[in-house]
Amino acid sequence: MTDESTTSYDDGGISCDDQGLTIRRYYPWGAKRIHYTSIKGVQKLPLTGANAVHRWRIWGSGDFLHWWNLDTNRPRKDLALVIDLGHHVRPTITPDAPTAVERILAEHIAAQLNQTAQPNQERRR
Repeated sequence: MTDESTTSYDDGGISCDDQGLTIRRYYPWGAKRIHYTSIKGVQKLPLTGANAVHRWRIWGSGDFLHWWNLDTNRPRKDLALVIDLGHHVRPTITPDAPTAVERILAEHIAAQLNQTAQPNQERRR
């Protein structure tokens, strides 16, 4: 079996291809793969002001809500993305280009919503 996916973003820790999001160094033993169809939403989390304490979370969870992959450069970053998978604990990432990753995720989420809405519209006709 060959992998036919095309990578649209990769900074070494986070990658997006046409099938989903890969968060490297998520687990002690490796990466977490999330298919776009599993993503319910994405929220920006500024790592400034009251949230500045999160920028020092190098790996793991300090609040049992966010799970941070290992990113030793996080203290120098200003924005995180919280991935809603419909579970209590949410993967939280700090890509090097958060705006690009947010755009990619939003495009795939919108495409998914359009696909699920089209069959419903067809039935109404």
